Amino acid sequence: MLLFFTLGLLIHFVFFASIFDIYFTSPLVHGMTPQFTPLPPPARRLVLFVADGLRADTLYELDENGTSRAPFIRNIIMHEGSWGISHTRVPTESRPGHVALIAGFYEDVSAVAKGWKENPVEFDSLFNESKYTWSWGSPDILPMFAKGASGDHVYTYSYDAKREDFGAQDATKLDTWVFDNVKDFFRHARNNQSLFSKINEEKIVFFLHLLGIDTNGHAHRPSSRDYKDNIKKVDDGVKEIVSMFNHFYGNDGKTTFIFTSDHGMTDWGSHGAGHPSETLTPLVTWGAGINYPQRVSAQQFDDSFLKEWRLENWKRLDVNQADIAPLMTSLIGVPFPLNSVGILPVDYLNNTDLFKAESMFTNAVQILEQFKVKMTQKKEVTLPFLFTPFKLLSDSKQFNILRKARSYIKHRKFDEVVSLCKELIHLALKGLSYYHTYDRFFLGINVVIGFVGWISYASLLIIKSHSNLIKGVSKEVKKPSHLLPCSFVAIGILVAFFLLIQACPWTYYVYGLLPVPIWYAVLREFQVVQDLVTSLLTYPLSHFVGYLLVFTLGIEVLVLSFFYRYMLTAGLTAFAVWPFLTRLWTRAKVTSLSWAFFSVLLAVFPLMPVVGRKPDISLVMGAGLLVLLLSLCVVTSLMKRKDSFRKEELLVHLLQVLSTVLSMYVVYSTQSSLLRKQGLPLMNQVISWATLASSLFVPLLSSPAVFQRLFSILLSLMSTYLLLSTGYEAVFPLVLSCLMFVWINIEQETLQQSGVCCKQKLTSIQFSYNTDITQFRQLYLDDIRRAFFLVFFLVTAFFGTGNIASINSFDLASVYCFLTVFSPFMMGALMMWKILIPFVLVMCAFEAVQLTTQLSSKSLFLIVLVISDIMALHFFFLVKDYGSWLDIGTRKLPS
Repeated sequence: MLLFFTLGLLIHFVFFASIFDIYFTSPLVHGMTPQFTPLPPPARRLVLFVADGLRADTLYELDENGTSRAPFIRNIIMHEGSWGISHTRVPTESRPGHVALIAGFYEDVSAVAKGWKENPVEFDSLFNESKYTWSWGSPDILPMFAKGASGDHVYTYSYDAKREDFGAQDATKLDTWVFDNVKDFFRHARNNQSLFSKINEEKIVFFLHLLGIDTNGHAHRPSSRDYKDNIKKVDDGVKEIVSMFNHFYGNDGKTTFIFTSDHGMTDWGSHGAGHPSETLTPLVTWGAGINYPQRVSAQQFDDSFLKEWRLENWKRLDVNQADIAPLMTSLIGVPFPLNSVGILPVDYLNNTDLFKAESMFTNAVQILEQFKVKMTQKKEVTLPFLFTPFKLLSDSKQFNILRKARSYIKHRKFDEVVSLCKELIHLALKGLSYYHTYDRFFLGINVVIGFVGWISYASLLIIKSHSNLIKGVSKEVKKPSHLLPCSFVAIGILVAFFLLIQACPWTYYVYGLLPVPIWYAVLREFQVVQDLVTSLLTYPLSHFVGYLLVFTLGIEVLVLSFFYRYMLTAGLTAFAVWPFLTRLWTRAKVTSLSWAFFSVLLAVFPLMPVVGRKPDISLVMGAGLLVLLLSLCVVTSLMKRKDSFRKEELLVHLLQVLSTVLSMYVVYSTQSSLLRKQGLPLMNQVISWATLASSLFVPLLSSPAVFQRLFSILLSLMSTYLLLSTGYEAVFPLVLSCLMFVWINIEQETLQQSGVCCKQKLTSIQFSYNTDITQFRQLYLDDIRRAFFLVFFLVTAFFGTGNIASINSFDLASVYCFLTVFSPFMMGALMMWKILIPFVLVMCAFEAVQLTTQLSSKSLFLIVLVISDIMALHFFFLVKDYGSWLDIGTRKLPS
């Protein structure tokens, strides 16, 4: 059995790792030649303002008085520059947004495991290609571009990370710090000859990262006065910086200004997914090389924003976020970032048609270079007769398009050049995707074959060792043949040789060779398969088909619940009806009614919104009062049994009740303090962390009796859960726990009904009781239902009020009782613990079910494992390597 679990652990680790290796490898390639426009650029320097978390509508719209929140920016739109909407891609987070803006490609999905502060793969950027770059802003954003830069020409100036406090009195100070430090920098430059000469060079960049708007949006929501007032302060700051630049450089007309945002924000103060409020960001450009405003009589867009913003007469030029990087590089004449996939928006340029055509041609060649390198890399490690090139962009077609584009430039057909280069870019991008996913089918097939073998082997082990299904079938024990092991050894050698001659990575050997021993183990149990078939033939066909359909339907409901949470409601409703379709209703009416009531009550939660809800502390207080009321009833009931309730146990319960009261106080007090912008009180923070720490060991001090231990666990975890709640979700663990207690009772009834064993009182069963191995019974068909219930309740625990697949689906306000200073990993860990608390409650209840039904934990574990693995196999084919962290995580989680 130890060998089985070791093998199972290895297989699941390989299966999980394969998802990252197949779907989440870096698409970036290296070895390209830098490409730049061979004509003099219009600007010597570029100033990039990025207002983190700024929504396009909030900037462009007029306020209730009919005036702009950003009068300086609006004046630019109407009199000096070009404007539009920058369409970001999900995930709409700060890191991928800035990577798209400055490096020109969309976030490498392998960064999902690195957070915001590390580069999984080094990449080129505008800053790296510039002669010098000076940047001011958040310590979470600036280092990623300085780290990837070659040489020592990217300078960063960051404030202390502790300033990023969601409970701070005034988050606009983050932006004020940036503006003040830029002014001090230029004042210092006048007295520093070395610095003065550097900032008068050409091909230089100044980057101002403004985090105040994002911080106010998270803390107070984008509809708040704080968020909107911050926009006004940013507008004033940009005006001052532009004036300072023009004065410092003597109005030489060689400075380009770009104002944009990395992502937007939902009405409830989050970002990361694909709502228009998150993906639509402003883009305003002016200065050297930028087109002046163009007055138009009508514009065709699929939205009504122009009329709402009263900008219908000023031409709107929309771009994709990655297109801004090639725009900036062409303006100051530096090489395009090597990994950029952006397409130059030529309509923003105020230059000759020749410059536009040459810049577009350079853009196309730069992306084509990536395609060539990717194709060469794949061709070198694939056998010639197995290599299938990308047919839409053959070598001859590349040559013809480039030759035709050069001919058009020579004959001054500049519009045709731009169209032809855009066609080449689109083909090259398709080719890049083709070669990036070239081995995906081969690797996927190997992994699936191995995992199906594992599921088969685990199922055979259940049938052979933990059930009576084949006990009555008598078969001769055949002498093992040497042909089987020899055949599999030969297959393994052939697979290894095939991978060796293609110089495949070592991980390919793992995926290719692992199925060989697994299927060998399956075929060794061929006798069990024969006995199983013989046994099944004795069952009525209608019963067998019926059970198979119910099992299949249950698995599909579980799979669909990961995408459609209302499937959990459908499942729980079916659970509520279940006792009335069996003899349970006649044997245990109260238990059946309780089961139906709590199942229906729990079924309400998946219908409620995951995100978008407004914090409602009154619901958290109400949940706390329910816990106190339940505690009073339980303690009163236990005190009546003087023989089974000691004073020490009463003290433990009283301490847990006190902890619940303190949690309610901290939640209310913290909310009040943050509303007054006084930050998180230190005492509240200390109590919160102490409550969290004590909840992990205080239940161990309670009685080992099943009911008392489960109730103690509930009280301890509810104290922590209240601190992590902002609304209706505070009631969820309480309802779930009530259903779990009824589940323990109802499983006792079903076991007695089937005549397997006699019903035991919960008070007589203890968690510390070590059942003798001879008391464990064999598996019955009804145990598959018990295992299914466990998996379903676990999924409900994870998705009942949120989504374990994405931390972004939870409100950051959930952790404000513990900390308000931005710390992604600490905040993520706290929210993950919030998700896991219902899971712990379900697992504790399931342990009680095992004890009361006298069933070996190994037996049920194996059934749960098979159900989970069948689900994982579904998800393997549904994995996405694009979209928001929520989209990616939902499809990756079960694996």
